[in-house]
Amino acid sequence: MTPTFEKGGHIIYWGDALEVLKTEIDTESVDLIFVDPPYNIGKKFSDFHDKWSSDEDYAAWAYQWLDECVRVLKRTGTLYVMTSTQAMPYFDIFLRNKLSILSRIVWHYDSSGVQARRYYGSLYEPILHCVKDTKNYTFNTDEIKVEAKTGAQRNLIDYRKPDPAPYSTEKVPGNVWCFPRVRYRMDEYEEHPTQKPELLLERIIRASSNENDLVLDPFAGTFTTAAVAKKLNRRSTSIESQEKFIKIGLRRVLEMPCYNGEELRPPRKSCIRKNANGKRFKADGKGDLFDGVRGARVYQKDT
Repeated sequence: MTPTFEKGGHIIYWGDALEVLKTEIDTESVDLIFVDPPYNIGKKFSDFHDKWSSDEDYAAWAYQWLDECVRVLKRTGTLYVMTSTQAMPYFDIFLRNKLSILSRIVWHYDSSGVQARRYYGSLYEPILHCVKDTKNYTFNTDEIKVEAKTGAQRNLIDYRKPDPAPYSTEKVPGNVWCFPRVRYRMDEYEEHPTQKPELLLERIIRASSNENDLVLDPFAGTFTTAAVAKKLNRRSTSIESQEKFIKIGLRRVLEMPCYNGEELRPPRKSCIRKNANGKRFKADGKGDLFDGVRGARVYQKDT
C-alpha cells in the first residue's frame, strides 16, 4: 500500500511516480499537471542517481509516465513538462501525437550552473505547454499580464490603426520567461539540487487553472507546485519517491510540525563564509558581508 498523507485538499503520495499514477490517480481527473522529472544529467537526489545508460533508455522510461499523465488529464486540462535541453526533442516529438503543443517556453535564468570554457553554457531550461482540446482549456489572460514596454515605457503610438492610439501598457508574457533560480539565501530555498522558483509555478498555476482545481506534480521534489497551489486556493496531488523530500512536503504543504518523532524545520542557513585567504566573513540580513572578528563592514554585494 502506498504511504499517503492528506490534509485540506492536498494529498502527498510517497512512492514511485509511474506506479502511483497507474494505481492511485483516476482517468481524466486532473485539471493541471506540472512535470519536472529527473533530467538524466547525473545529479544525486538523496538515494536516487539521475542517470540512465542512454538517452533512449531515459526516453523509454519517460514515455511511460507521460502516457499516464495524458490519461489522468481532463479533456479541458493542461500539461506543462520540463526536461533537459538534450532530452526535450524526445518529449516534444512523443507528445505531438498525444496532445496539442501550444507553446515551447524558454525559462531563462541569470547564470549558468556550469561555467563552460569550450562551448556555450546553458542559460535556460525548456518547457512544453500542452492541452488536449485546443477549443476548450483554461488560460486566464488577465491573471498573468506583464508590462508592455512599448506602451508603458516608450509611450509609442500605433499608427497602423484607423484611429492612431497608444500601444497597450500590458500584455500576455511571451514564451521567454526570465525568473532567477532559487539561491541559498532566498527564503524559499530548500535542500534540493534542482529546486524551481515559486514565481515560475505561480505564473503556470494562475494561467492554467482556477480556484479549487486539482493540480498534479508527479515529481514533487521541494513541493513548490503544491505550496503555490495551496497559496492560490487550488487543490494538489504530489508524488515523491525520496523520504528526505517527503518531509519537505509534510512541512511546507501539510504544515506538519513533526514526522516520526523528528521536528520538521526549514533549512538552517550558515552565515559564515570564507574568502580566498580563509578569512571568515559573516553575512547580515541585507546581504552585506562583515569581518567575522572585528565586525567591520567589508563590502556591499551587488543587488
